[in-house]
Amino acid sequence: MPDTPATPDNRRRRPTTCQWCGKAIESSGRGRPRKYCSATCRQRAYEQRHNLSGRPIPADAVVITPERAEQLRDGLFEVRCAAEDVATAAGEGAGAAELEGLCSELVALARRVEKLR
Repeated sequence: MPDTPATPDNRRRRPTTCQWCGKAIESSGRGRPRKYCSATCRQRAYEQRHNLSGRPIPADAVVITPERAEQLRDGLFEVRCAAEDVATAAGEGAGAAELEGLCSELVALARRVEKLR
């Protein structure tokens, strides 16, 4: 399938994601593309930029609570364990059905961790 050129019409119809929460934003096709899905996300992004100005923290740094960091660490550990299970099963000559099940579990875990934005 050939790539379509990135004309202004194609770019405006392409869904983007909120720069704060990651939620998909559907473009109306008119005006400047939106960066945030809501006024709340726009405000949170402003607050983070404002609170970081004049400090040695990079402006693109992501500040999260200790609880959220722990959830992220736990989720990444689960993903690593699931990936190791797939590698072990493949090394031991597991059947396609077993590998498919392990891969499905790995993908589900990765998607869950990805939602921890």
